Amino acid sequence: MSRRTSRPRGSASAGAGTGRITPQSPCPCGLPATYGDCCGRLHAGTAAAPTCEALMRSRYSAFVVQDAAYLLRTWHPETRPPSVDFDPAMRWTGLDILETTEGTAFHTSGTVTFRAHYTDGGRPDALHEKSRFVRHEGAWVYATAVFVD
Repeated sequence: MSRRTSRPRGSASAGAGTGRITPQSPCPCGLPATYGDCCGRLHAGTAAAPTCEALMRSRYSAFVVQDAAYLLRTWHPETRPPSVDFDPAMRWTGLDILETTEGTAFHTSGTVTFRAHYTDGGRPDALHEKSRFVRHEGAWVYATAVFVD
């Protein structure tokens, strides 16, 4: 999720806000684990994403909990914006991983095609994107994206 401005075709803004997600909450990324055992560990810096899909899921969750620091930390320095804006009218409601290519411990790059569902002012919509990830200083980072729809 690459957006820099405050609209869906701008900054992929967050929805739930940090006050609503606790370590015991289901992880927003959609995997069957609690936030604390899943993406929360990555956000806290106690674990690193082992694959680009894991990084994609954790970045989606970072939009949900509005963790701008994590989003910026996991963005390639050559494409990283100076800040991330969150639109208070947006609520991220679900993530579908549609396809992954490469992006494992044995690769230096990979892609994740996904659909991120949201509501904007109560109206449902979705962001369909193919994101490219690369290794930078040993860690997976988000590099670029192409919008599919």
